[in-house]
Amino acid sequence: MTLVYSGVEEELRASVRKVLGDRSPWQEVLARVASDSPYDTGLWHTLAAEVGCAGLPVPQARGGAGASWREAAVVAEELGRAVAPVPHLGSTLATAALLALDAGDLLAKVAAGGVVAILAVPLSGRPAEVGAGSGTLTGVLTSVADALPADVLLVPAAGGLWEVAASRARITAVTSLDLTRPLADLSFESAPARQIAGGTAAAAALSAALTAGCVLLASEQLGVAEWCLDTTVEYVKNRRQFGRPVGSFQAVKHRLAQLWVAVTQARAVARYAADCLAEGSPDTAVAASLAQAHCSPVAVRAAEECVQLHGGIGFTWEHPAHLYLKRAKSDAIALGTPARHREVLADLLNLAACGGDHT
Repeated sequence: MTLVYSGVEEELRASVRKVLGDRSPWQEVLARVASDSPYDTGLWHTLAAEVGCAGLPVPQARGGAGASWREAAVVAEELGRAVAPVPHLGSTLATAALLALDAGDLLAKVAAGGVVAILAVPLSGRPAEVGAGSGTLTGVLTSVADALPADVLLVPAAGGLWEVAASRARITAVTSLDLTRPLADLSFESAPARQIAGGTAAAAALSAALTAGCVLLASEQLGVAEWCLDTTVEYVKNRRQFGRPVGSFQAVKHRLAQLWVAVTQARAVARYAADCLAEGSPDTAVAASLAQAHCSPVAVRAAEECVQLHGGIGFTWEHPAHLYLKRAKSDAIALGTPARHREVLADLLNLAACGGDHT
């Protein structure tokens, strides 16, 4: 195992960063979230189909790029750095579920970037099943991320996993904290559906999807934190007060030095989780929950420091700092809060049986 980025990963990073820099600078993101079309579907098609990001963890024999989840995690970092308004999280969950099921044609279409499929679970990650019967679904799912631009919905229902055309569901946008990842409520009224898995296979696929989602979400949080740190350092080096750069003051130096240490630690945790997922390590579940428990608060702290150390401009709509703060706050509850993942870790590591104070 190595936490160091490979040459291929760095080349992929450069390609994705160039596309995002050309197509989705923060000024464009800010303008888009203030419009009626927050998602940049054209950008996602470029990334998913032309760059090949959608199929990175999918073997070539199944229609993918034949890379691994490590490369997919690098893409997640760059999307976090750009707070890109694309359906990456929902697509990641769907891809992981389809991979676990070896879902043939649909997996190949998703990997090729021709179809946007999302796993229809609430942002919290706690699946709320709807009713199923006679090849139809009926019920409501709330606060689902990335449903608005989706073509296909993968819905947990009646102990199985069902494929539903997004056009057969009523998808209603709701007010979301993170404007770059809007949420929606889904309503199914006898919607035609095809069961693609049931019983233990469906449960295993759902678990694999949520685990992979946690791992890539940690990499996204790392990207958010890195942008906040880099941008703030650059700002305080040039912003002057009392005839000196703001960054020359000891209090500011200490805050940013401590943040740099936290981001460096988060990078190691996120990279370890991505490597475990890529290698199919038995420690993957532990690494995924550890990554979420650790990286969530680091991203929030980095975004808060970014807003505060930018002074007055950091509190304005015209500066992008608020986009990163909202993404960090939203990510901190996505697929489980840090507190919930600490509880999961306690169960996985059998800490409850050890006795004593584990704080």
